[in-house]
Amino acid sequence: MKEHIKNLNGSEGPTVTIFAAARAFNGSIGSRQVLAIRSWLGLSLGIRVVLFGQDPSLFSFAGSFGHGSRVSVEPTIDFTFLGTPFFHSMVARAQTSDSDISVLMDSETILLPDFFSTLSYVHRLDHDWLLIASPKNVSEFPFQLGVDGKDWLGNNGKRIKMKKDFLSHGSWEHCDDKKMIMAWNNGDLPLHNGVLPPFLYGKGFHNFWVINEAMSSDFRFVFDASWTISSFFINDLDDGDNIEARNWENAGNSHLGALYGSLFFREASYSNMIKLFSCGDHYHFGSTKDNIVYPLGSHKGLSFNDLGVFRVRNYKKLLSCFDKIKSLGGNVGCSRKNVLTSLEPLALPFSLELLLSKRADQNKTIVLAVAGYSYKDMLMSWVCRLHLLRITNFVVCALDDEIYDFCVLQGLPVFRDKLAPSNISHDDCHFGTNCFQRVTKVKSRVVLQILKLGYNLLMSDVDVYWFKNPLPLLTTFGPAVFAAQSDEYKITGPINLPRRLNSGFYYAHSDSSTIAALDKVVKHASLSNLSEQPSFYDILCGLNGSYRVGDDMCLEPKTNLTVHFLDRNLFPNGAYQDLWDSSNVSLACKEKGCFVLHNNWISGRQKKLERQVSSGLWEYDMSMRMCWQSWQTSKSINYF
Repeated sequence: MKEHIKNLNGSEGPTVTIFAAARAFNGSIGSRQVLAIRSWLGLSLGIRVVLFGQDPSLFSFAGSFGHGSRVSVEPTIDFTFLGTPFFHSMVARAQTSDSDISVLMDSETILLPDFFSTLSYVHRLDHDWLLIASPKNVSEFPFQLGVDGKDWLGNNGKRIKMKKDFLSHGSWEHCDDKKMIMAWNNGDLPLHNGVLPPFLYGKGFHNFWVINEAMSSDFRFVFDASWTISSFFINDLDDGDNIEARNWENAGNSHLGALYGSLFFREASYSNMIKLFSCGDHYHFGSTKDNIVYPLGSHKGLSFNDLGVFRVRNYKKLLSCFDKIKSLGGNVGCSRKNVLTSLEPLALPFSLELLLSKRADQNKTIVLAVAGYSYKDMLMSWVCRLHLLRITNFVVCALDDEIYDFCVLQGLPVFRDKLAPSNISHDDCHFGTNCFQRVTKVKSRVVLQILKLGYNLLMSDVDVYWFKNPLPLLTTFGPAVFAAQSDEYKITGPINLPRRLNSGFYYAHSDSSTIAALDKVVKHASLSNLSEQPSFYDILCGLNGSYRVGDDMCLEPKTNLTVHFLDRNLFPNGAYQDLWDSSNVSLACKEKGCFVLHNNWISGRQKKLERQVSSGLWEYDMSMRMCWQSWQTSKSINYF
């Protein structure tokens, strides 16, 4: 039995964690967020707040409440590369809360005391439930919270009582998906059946999807508490804060929720939903459709299975209360048909040049991955690993339309290579196939294009697992040095033997020598019937290794480019010392000090996938559609 915490007025109530995706605490947006969050904290000592975000101002705001405060920041859920949180990751995080009740709501929504009173009442139900409530929209709010966070003050600084008739000037409707409040008790039953799609928060119909699935799954009692919860947000149409960032988001991602809506959203009428309302000193559930009331808080108690049912016409006081909620209404018949039939093709509003400028680190270095749709899961595991290592300067080159659409929906910084072959096989494109030969030649051409734009580049296949960030080491090689992984499998002897340069992991500087040499590689590969990998060696190290220098280098004479074959203990290939056959691959590699481990020297995509997943070097939950680290971290944190 969880210990209940006393409220500010001395009464006991449930513990509540409010989760909200917050924007930067700057300007009028920041002021509205501060006011809203302080209104939440002032309702009860049993309320804690978790803000989803990565902006430094969020941490500063949370820190202003002091050590051990009731406000914390969660930056480890899944975000797009533009910083928009994924709603499915937010929900998964909220579902792991150790509090009695979890709440998801907008960071600018102000709450009044009846919010906590409502939660305290419905928490006594002996059946798992899901509550929704729609905040009212007001054009101005000339009040401030006192220092204690409990009393509301007018312009004259005097304490006032927040009368409900003030809120009657506002309007509310269920159609505002982003502003809707969702709350549920952390019981035994799931919210719904199935897997929540990777909606972007604030972009589409994510709340509607959850509500519709919860109602159709019939696991929980779903009801609308808009009539018992006083909540509202200030509608500032002239808000000019962070317009550029918001335009970037809207231009690139506004269609994402609509796309998933067309796939998963089922039209529903909220007029059929049971409503919670108050009459006198009691709360009641009622159906405006059937004109039936289910009393809550009466002498019959709060057993969900034993709730009394009676017709409203037999109770004059309830009739008056019930008529009032029916008259307040709101737009409960929202239609999405027009939106869902006007979808445009997926496209991010970024040219390659603009994308690189947004993603490159301070040294103008880019990490590049090239992938087709058949490797989408391996790509996501690779991306999740880079997120865990806090490496953000990566971009993805899409080889086909399917992987491009997939990457856009996953919020990845992706661009489409329009010159990529159109007949790429989704199931048979592994090493040695004709498909593989065509695909690999795309990589060197894209690399050369990026180098010519003035960016240094680390090329990494998505089957390369990163144990730690290799960039600090690779950038020490300096200009006119091409650092590449060796594909030599013998434990002893030279590692720069013919055809042992692996073109799936290398670092190249944007300088004249490197660009000239890579230009020769691209031209050679275009005339070859083989993959691009032999062209790298034959051009940079000479036929049969005629440009070899020592056991680990080559020197291309015309461009004066030095090729450095990387230490295989630090950058092992898939055949070196049979590391993939170790009982504990991760431990074996870490003991050697590995930066990466390449999952090559194995035939077939499915075998490669099985080997990496079974080894534990896998970071993506394919069923939950989120990074393992985000999911596992959320399960390990308690808030009370």
